[in-house]
Amino acid sequence: MIDEYSSNNRCDDAMKLFKYMLSSDVEPNEVTMIAVLSACSQNGDLEMGKDVHECIRSKSMDFTLNIKCGCLGAAEEIFDKMEVRDVFSWTSMVNGYAKAGELELARKLFGDMPDRNTVSWNALIAGYSQKDRPKEAIELFHRMIEAGLAPMEDTLVCVLSACGQLGSVELGQWIYLHYIDNQQIKNTLIISNAFIDMYAKCGLIDSAANIFHKMPKRDLVSWNSIIAAYAAHGNPNQALSIFHQMLLANFKPDRITFVGVLSACSHGGLVAEGHKYFHNMKNDFGIEPTREHYACMVDLLGRVGQLEDAFKMISGMPMEPSQAAWGALLNASRMHGNVELAKLAANKLLELDPEDSGTYVLLATVCAGNKRWGDVRMVRSMMREKGVKKTPGRSLVDVEGKFHEFLAGDVSHLQFDRICKALKGIFLLSEMDEAEYYALAVASDY
Repeated sequence: MIDEYSSNNRCDDAMKLFKYMLSSDVEPNEVTMIAVLSACSQNGDLEMGKDVHECIRSKSMDFTLNIKCGCLGAAEEIFDKMEVRDVFSWTSMVNGYAKAGELELARKLFGDMPDRNTVSWNALIAGYSQKDRPKEAIELFHRMIEAGLAPMEDTLVCVLSACGQLGSVELGQWIYLHYIDNQQIKNTLIISNAFIDMYAKCGLIDSAANIFHKMPKRDLVSWNSIIAAYAAHGNPNQALSIFHQMLLANFKPDRITFVGVLSACSHGGLVAEGHKYFHNMKNDFGIEPTREHYACMVDLLGRVGQLEDAFKMISGMPMEPSQAAWGALLNASRMHGNVELAKLAANKLLELDPEDSGTYVLLATVCAGNKRWGDVRMVRSMMREKGVKKTPGRSLVDVEGKFHEFLAGDVSHLQFDRICKALKGIFLLSEMDEAEYYALAVASDY
């Protein structure tokens, strides 16, 4: 029952039942503790989460449970005392460190392993992929293949996610040809969903749609992925059409569905539709709008120039506005040249993250675009006083499985001279008016 409550977002009921269970002297098991920790996380109940961790420690629960529940200190004690460590115990610790974001510790322990299997490699690859370090995830995948090990379904899902983050469509296509077409790995629902996400993030919306339409069976993740894909690629009508097909197929949307739907409305400037879906999500489906949904509405109103309504939307939020909401307002102010609103949004963003160089640069760009040079100097002065420097732009290029990283202003690449000559041969400087020129100059001057 506790697990059922936790899985269905009835976290308060899960916690009440857990407390009743303890007061009745019933011993919790692994499933119970994981479900309760999940409920604590969803509710943001840090104190109860600490109590559950202490319960796990005090009851000397087993090694695996400590890792699954994030009690790495207790797991380390058990691991260090083991007289014989098999590949399972080594892999469990690597997996625990990786999931906790301790990737350097996970990598070191992985390197110390006397023997590794596919699960060991997968644990580390998943850690890097899920913590937004796709380059390392793909490099590990190549090493795994070179070591003669065959990937599992989970491995491919993680690698495809990394491909999407890097735009490495060639590797994704190779995976499809080598493992799916050759039937080395079954083309499951999870695999198909991963390919939809990868193709969409790589800009190949037609390929993503092709995978979706060929699926014999779909789940909510499938529908959400293709809706988000069409929305992100400026195809709002197709995104909304898919949403209605989803409803006709008797799938109940969740909060992620409506992020995609509202994003589609935003990209298409569909104000009336956006308001309709924003209200329907609560009235028809019982989904309370989150910060993400409000940020989508602010972006929608801002894009079409309804800046006052966008500001009212933020001001009326029942929770503290997110950086995404204020960022959407700042960007809309840039688009429509509203310096005063840009200042307000930038100040709110800097309260949340005083060292975000992007906020300063965007504000300076707005001021420069309106020839407010005094304000530009003020922004520069603020950056100097706080020691904030513009984060250099970076890009990664995948050439035959090898990644080349470029930073703005960096001349250390071995092929730098040849690259510059090639770029000069293909680059054409577009004509700019005076305001655009100064805005670009200001942004690049930090």
